[in-house]
Amino acid sequence: MKIHIHTDYPDEVKNVLKQTGQIQSLRIEDMAKEVAGEESVRKVSIGIVTEDISTLLPKIIERYQIELVFAKLDWPPEKDLPGKNIYEKLREADKRGMKIFPKTSQAMPGSYLNAFKKQLKKFDKVLCITMSSKVSGCYDSAKQAQTMIQKPKSIFILDSLSGAAGEALLVLRAIELIQEQREINEIIKELKKEISKTHLYLVFEDPKWIEASGRITESQANWIRRMKKLKFHPIMELKNGVIGKGGVVFAQDTAEALLKKILKESKRARKQGKKIRVIINHSDNLQTANKLKKMLKGKIKVEVPFISLNPPLFSAAGPGTLIVGWAAI
Repeated sequence: MKIHIHTDYPDEVKNVLKQTGQIQSLRIEDMAKEVAGEESVRKVSIGIVTEDISTLLPKIIERYQIELVFAKLDWPPEKDLPGKNIYEKLREADKRGMKIFPKTSQAMPGSYLNAFKKQLKKFDKVLCITMSSKVSGCYDSAKQAQTMIQKPKSIFILDSLSGAAGEALLVLRAIELIQEQREINEIIKELKKEISKTHLYLVFEDPKWIEASGRITESQANWIRRMKKLKFHPIMELKNGVIGKGGVVFAQDTAEALLKKILKESKRARKQGKKIRVIINHSDNLQTANKLKKMLKGKIKVEVPFISLNPPLFSAAGPGTLIVGWAAI
């Protein structure tokens, strides 16, 4: 629907629209300024750069002209194993008893530099949203690239303190703010507020993969194993940029465990009348991802923009991993 509204309270109208549906674009004009002959519409030209880690769908990348940079994967057995994706290949390697674990590294400064240059040909400013600096070197790579460019003041870099679905939620919010014609400093200020309200949960089918990558400790991996033996569902959480224990849930399966976790943690926001936005990522575990989406929609007013397969970087978490990000909007 296209709606044209005259109001003295644009912020209130915007909030009502957000609760009613999803805003594709929003333009606010000041009629008083127009009558006085002043410019009534802000002209904002901001391009987005982020990593493939954010798991954005191709249609979102294309529609909003987002530039991606890619993390690196080093796993020699990949080319010799059958499978449609890296996770099917990992399952096959596990069946064969292969003990060579994937090695991953952050995107290089040169990749960010190229992305910045491309965006500056189309936009006046560039907003770069990176994976948490506490678990990856992506933020540092982006900062290095900023020093190499001719217009460093045109580049604005935000550490998401998250990743995957959590990072994607921040990108979607950035898109909305850009569509609302917000200035870059306003957008960054708003996104920094959103970081603390963005939650990311991880459930590992087998913790050996993520343990081998060094992203969780041996103690954390053993905790996951003990809880699974007791038929509980251990949930890890990326909080303040670091992966840690997110709690244990008694449930029939992973989907129900994550449903219970989200219902509990979002209760306050839902009481305030806020809608919950959820993004689900999986590592060759689409059935569970779809089940969780269906359960969420059956229980609460939730928006699920997309479900996506994790990029190769998340091969370090192993096949079967489920990652869920949510935020109140």
